[in-house]
Amino acid sequence: MEAKVLHKLQCPTWIALEKFPRKSSGSVRFSRRMREEKRLRVLISAQMEPNVASKQRSYDSVKVSCTFNSLSASVLESGNVHAPIDEAQVLKNKSQEIEPYLSGRCIYLVGMMGSGKTTVGKILSGVLGYSFFDCDTLIEQSVDGTSVAEIFKLYGEGFFREKETEVLQKLSLMRQLVVSTGGGAVTRPINWRYMQKGISVWLDVPLEALAQRIAAVGTDSRPLLHQCESGDAYTEALNRLSTLWEERGEAYANANARVSLENIAVKLGHKDVSSLTPVTIAIEALEQIEGFLKEEDDMAIAGY
Repeated sequence: MEAKVLHKLQCPTWIALEKFPRKSSGSVRFSRRMREEKRLRVLISAQMEPNVASKQRSYDSVKVSCTFNSLSASVLESGNVHAPIDEAQVLKNKSQEIEPYLSGRCIYLVGMMGSGKTTVGKILSGVLGYSFFDCDTLIEQSVDGTSVAEIFKLYGEGFFREKETEVLQKLSLMRQLVVSTGGGAVTRPINWRYMQKGISVWLDVPLEALAQRIAAVGTDSRPLLHQCESGDAYTEALNRLSTLWEERGEAYANANARVSLENIAVKLGHKDVSSLTPVTIAIEALEQIEGFLKEEDDMAIAGY
């Protein structure tokens, strides 16, 4: 099924995925006490190469290295992440706790542009043993490699949104994926219909932090921001993001789980969210997914 779906997308660089057996699920009861393990040097590296000839599941190539020092806006864009040993071990332990209870369901990351969906998505896919897909990249591949900016220019936003829905529909037929969605994917109810087959996670980042990130790397690849008038890059980005937030803010709240960077910063005693590492955010995402699974299980037991 998955191989046929991917073939229909006409994306030659996609890797056909074999069906994944569903693990039996039971009552979800999580222990929040981390396992005692030796403090070994940990390098979380998931490098998954396609193996078309094999009947084992094939993966899109993903590589996540975790040994963190400092993080720039360009790193958030590229997905090359480093984390300290203790942080990487916490991430590994948490993923091992919840992975059996995911039962192969996909994880869809939603949020405003620049919120780090691709970076965090690659970390989650690597530690969970899932495959990672970026919706924008898949849309570009389906339009003969045309960039998102060019698609908007040549065909308009409506065309792009239709392609986005097509991609999400096909991804929803698969299992064990982490998917980074476009910032506007939440605006179409039909997209939620597909994403709710898995678990949706909202990366909630303050607009000021988003504007700083985007201003640092430029808006050339972001057509909805590139329309801004000339002037201060930060102010332009913030004004446009504020407008988009008014249009989309309520839609993001439909996600099954919310990862608030402001809440993480307060909990860890940071003055602002810019000091949070992507691995810290990924850990919080797993915590919130765990909470959703627990709530889901409690409702099932109660007969709702």
